[in-house]
Amino acid sequence: MPARARDATHLQLAVRARLLALLVLSIPVVVLGDGYSVAALAALAGVWTLATVADRYVPTSLLVPLFEGVLVGGIAALTLPQEAGVLGALAVPAFTAGLRGGVRYVSLALSTEILALVGVHFARVGRLTPAEATDALVWIVTGLGLGLIASYLWAEAQRLIGDPLTPYRDAQRLIRQLLSLSGDLGSGLDPITLGTRIAVAVRNELPVAAIAVHVFRGDHLTPLVAGSSSSAVDQSELEPLALEAWDEQRRLVSRAAFALPLVTNNGPVAVITGLIPSTFGMSANDDGLAERLDELSASLAPLAVQLDTAMLFTRLRDAATSDERRRLAREMHDGVAQDIASLGYLVDALAAAPASDAQAEQLRRLRERITDVVSQVRISVQTLRTDVQASESLGAAISGLARPLSESSGIPIRVTVNERTARLRPEVEAELLRIAQEAMNNAVRHSSASTIDVSCRVAAPSAEIVVRDDGTGLGTGRPDSYGLAIMRERAGLIDADLTISAAEPQGTVVTVRVPARHAGPSHTRDPRPDKVTA
Repeated sequence: MPARARDATHLQLAVRARLLALLVLSIPVVVLGDGYSVAALAALAGVWTLATVADRYVPTSLLVPLFEGVLVGGIAALTLPQEAGVLGALAVPAFTAGLRGGVRYVSLALSTEILALVGVHFARVGRLTPAEATDALVWIVTGLGLGLIASYLWAEAQRLIGDPLTPYRDAQRLIRQLLSLSGDLGSGLDPITLGTRIAVAVRNELPVAAIAVHVFRGDHLTPLVAGSSSSAVDQSELEPLALEAWDEQRRLVSRAAFALPLVTNNGPVAVITGLIPSTFGMSANDDGLAERLDELSASLAPLAVQLDTAMLFTRLRDAATSDERRRLAREMHDGVAQDIASLGYLVDALAAAPASDAQAEQLRRLRERITDVVSQVRISVQTLRTDVQASESLGAAISGLARPLSESSGIPIRVTVNERTARLRPEVEAELLRIAQEAMNNAVRHSSASTIDVSCRVAAPSAEIVVRDDGTGLGTGRPDSYGLAIMRERAGLIDADLTISAAEPQGTVVTVRVPARHAGPSHTRDPRPDKVTA
C-alpha cells in the first residue's frame, strides 16, 4: 500500500471514530438537555477538529497525540462529577494515536490524558472518588484495547510499505488459491463454452429464431455467442435493446424481441437477447413470455456466476499477457537491439581501413546483415508494443502492424477492413492479431512475394482474416521453425479454424475464421461496404 494511500485511509478511520464518539456522547445531551454537557461536547468537537487538521498536515508529529490526550483528559475532568458520561471520550485519543504511529503513540496519548484527568480534577475538587476512578478506568482500558487494534493496522501498513515483495507474495497466495479451486470448477473458465450453454438453455425453453449472449467490453456490449435459424432473420434491434437492458438491469421486450440481463451480487454479467417469430403465436407483450423470462433468469443464476468468474479470469490472463509483452519489448529494445547496433559500429570502424578488397566485401555484407537484423528486431519490438486493446478496432491494429512491416521490407501490404461497430472479446482480438502478424511476417521473410493482401471481416462474435501473398508458395518446413505451430495453437485457444493452402496461380493463403458458436446455424450481415487501407 503506498504511504499516501495508507495515510488517507487512517485519516478517514480517525475522523469516523471521532464523529462516532461525538454522536454517542450527544445522546444524553439530547435526552436530558443539559447545558453543561453541551459545552463539553462543543469543546471536544473543537479539539477533535484541530486534531483532524493536524492529522492532515503533520501526520507523524508526536505533538498531536500529546495535544489530543491532554485536552480530552482535561475536558473529561472538568465534567466530573456532574457528567460522568463524557468520560467515554477517553477511549478516542488512544485509537487515533495508534493509527498515527503504533504502540509508542498509544502510550503517549494514554499517559497524557490520565495525567490531565487526575491533575485537573485534583486541582478543582481533590481526589477522584472510587466510582469516578472506576468509570475512568473502564474507558481508559477500552482506549488501550482500541489503541492496540489501531497499532496492529499501523504495523501492517508499515509492513506493506517496507517490503517491496509484498505484492508478489499476495499474488502467490491468490494464484495458489485459484489453482486449488480450479479442480472444483466443473464448467471450466471458458467464456464461449459458458455463453453457449446459456444460449442453449434459452433455446430449449423459448422458440427463438435468433439469440445472442452479450458481455460488456470497454464502452460497448459485445456478442459472446450468437446465432439464428435463418438468414432472413433481422437481428438489428437486438444490440440497442441489450444495452438498454444492461443499463436498467431489468428484462425488456419490444415487439418480437426481448433482452434478459443476467445479474449477480457483483452486478450485471451478460444480457441475453432473442427474437421470437410471429409464427409461434407468442408476442413480446404476452404475460406468458414475461413469466417464462423471469423463470429463465432464476434458472440461469448459477451459469451467470460461472460466466462472471470466467470473464474475470480472462481479464486477469489478458492483463498478465499484455504486461509480459511490454516487458519483453523493453528488454529487447534496451538489450539485444543496442548490442547489435554496437556491433554495427565496430564493423563500420573496421570497414574504414580494410586489409584487402576481399575483406572489404565481407565487411560490407556483414554490415548489411547486421542492418537487416536490427530492422527485424525493431519490427519485433514494434509488434510487441502494439496492443489491440489500445486500437480503435482489430482492423486498425492489423493496419498498424502492416504499415511498418511494409516500409521496412519494401513489399506493399494492402489491408482491407470490413467491421461492424460491435467488437470481439479482447482475448479473441489479441489472438487474431498475432495470427495475422505471424502470417504477414512469414510472407515477408520467406515467400519472396511482391504483394501481400490482408482481408479482415468482423461481425461479432464471428470474424475472418485472410492473408494472401503471390510468392513462391508453400515450401518444406524447417526443423527450427515454429511459426505455423504457434499459429495453430493460437487458433485453438479461441476455438477458431485455421487453414493454410496454396493460392492460384501462385502464392499462399492463410485463413483464420472465428464462427459464431451456437446450437444452430449462425448468420451475420455486412452492414457497410469494405474499407481499404494501404
